[in-house]
Amino acid sequence: NITYKILYNDAVAMTGGQSVDGSPDVAGIVRQVLAEGAKKVVVVAAEPGRHSAAGALPPGVELRGRDDLDRVQRELREIPGLTVLVYDQVCAAEKRRRGKRSAATSLAPRVAINAAVCEGCGDCSQQSNCVAVKPLETELGRKRSIDQSNCNSDLSCLKGFCPSFVTLDNARPRRLDAGSAGAAQAPFGDLPAPPATALERPRGILIAGIGGTGVLTVGAVLGMAAHIEGKGVTVLNFTGLSQKNGGVMSHVRIARSPAELNAVRLAAGGADLVLACDMVVAASEAALSRVEPGVTRAILNRDMQPTAGFVIDNALNLKAPQVEELLGKACGAHNIESIAASALAVALTGDAIAANLLLLGYAFQRGLVPLGQAAIERAIELNGVSVDAGKRAFALGRLAAHDRARLDSLVGSRLPTMPAAEPQDIGALVTRRAQLLAEYQDGAYAQRYRATLARVIDVERVRVGDGHALAEAVARNLYKLMAGKDEYEVARLHTGPAFAAELARQFEDGYRITFHLAIPGLARRDPDTGLPRKRAYGAWMLHGLRILARLKRLRGTRLDPFRHSAERRLERRLLGEYEVLVAELADHLTPANHAIAIELAGLPEEIRGYGHIRKDSAEQVKRREAGLIAAFRSADAPVALAA
Repeated sequence: NITYKILYNDAVAMTGGQSVDGSPDVAGIVRQVLAEGAKKVVVVAAEPGRHSAAGALPPGVELRGRDDLDRVQRELREIPGLTVLVYDQVCAAEKRRRGKRSAATSLAPRVAINAAVCEGCGDCSQQSNCVAVKPLETELGRKRSIDQSNCNSDLSCLKGFCPSFVTLDNARPRRLDAGSAGAAQAPFGDLPAPPATALERPRGILIAGIGGTGVLTVGAVLGMAAHIEGKGVTVLNFTGLSQKNGGVMSHVRIARSPAELNAVRLAAGGADLVLACDMVVAASEAALSRVEPGVTRAILNRDMQPTAGFVIDNALNLKAPQVEELLGKACGAHNIESIAASALAVALTGDAIAANLLLLGYAFQRGLVPLGQAAIERAIELNGVSVDAGKRAFALGRLAAHDRARLDSLVGSRLPTMPAAEPQDIGALVTRRAQLLAEYQDGAYAQRYRATLARVIDVERVRVGDGHALAEAVARNLYKLMAGKDEYEVARLHTGPAFAAELARQFEDGYRITFHLAIPGLARRDPDTGLPRKRAYGAWMLHGLRILARLKRLRGTRLDPFRHSAERRLERRLLGEYEVLVAELADHLTPANHAIAIELAGLPEEIRGYGHIRKDSAEQVKRREAGLIAAFRSADAPVALAA
């Protein structure tokens, strides 16, 4: 009794998208396993329509959608004998490649996240296992965003139980139009020639990045450009599996003639230039071993891409400042320059894959590439893929190195808005959070927050002395519980100007928005899990959301239709219990239990998500809280302050 699962992903995609050897198709696989004695065969497909035509599959073979995968597995395990599940879904990496080459698929629905609504719970990453779901650091903590350049429109992230997701039909990424007045003013033609790079000895260039972002293309362009100029060149690629977000490096050596090159691999300390397309790969041991302090120059893309570990670990510390500091120490602080290459590439070309050629242009203009402009541009032409965009990215990189102010005038407001820095002064922090609470509800609600913080600040000053670590923890976490994202708040944030402005920054006009919500009372239950399912609602839902946002004064009153839902009861209970806890911390705070008090006050930060996700995280936090409260109470406590 056994069930075989056969994955048909349409391509050997991890090594470049070659056809499957022997070109079997799903129908052929099904006929073969039936002939070999399978008792039952079920085809589960991401796109069932590909197999729904009459005669596409042998008689008696079931065809199901991918949402039924778990259900099908459970059904097959109960059937005696041999059963087979054939799962058909194009490999995500290959689907993304094909989408970039096809104008038809480029207008597939795009996913966007309203960061203000996002709770940062990571359920979307768990549901999709997708590296296009990236961390977004904000004033209110880490949220999520979608990397439009890497998204393959699989849409499985929508299964995350969160109302922050929207899809956009007919959405085109906003980019610098080659025919626009702004582009016409870009004086690429009058950029000065860079300083000449002598080739009295072979020069080594190390290109370090991640798979799927065009790292090897840069090496190929340099190799072809050197060939065009009649120079000697070797290009050695280290690709591993070349999987998306896997480390990739290219060793390029250029000399006056082939006779001067006696090795293809860069020796230890042999890199004159490091193009750090990805900081993490460039800071790896293999890359740093090629760096010679005081000699190697590095051009760094400071837009850090999350590693695959972020999909698993929601709180993974990406450590961008530490990585940049490590590279600076390796090369020497005066030998490293950084630029937000990915953000600039998206803003100016609509695609982050142009970042690597932008870095190359930057290094070229600095006189670090021993090749001519004409040869590099001809090599980009011979590459034959997105030629105009590639040449433009190279020119934009040159402009960034020569006149950053001029480039900034081209970019305008296309770059992502930097998140407001969280106030470090306790007074400013409380003022900012109180302002947000007044917008959330009203002034009286904000004053309730201020009163609690005033007492905590006073007690910590008297009992502990310098510092406001406890007050800061309470300021952040009390705000988090008081500003719970209920139906009124989600509606307010979806219809507010900030989200509309962010979509306008990313996409050209003309898209149609769809919301994906599990509205209480309307959401259907999953028959297997019993959990509510989200449904799609068109742009007309904006009218309902605007009405709901204006009804926020009903929140918690007898007229509130959501007041008695399990989620709203949980929110009120968590807030009430936290206010009681803060009062106890203030009453019994001592230097001995100060550290425990800070940890207790910071626990709500770990309560994230919506619905069952939030309920589960709250239960985990409460289990931790019980032990910490016991430890806090066991410490010596002074006489309580008068209220």
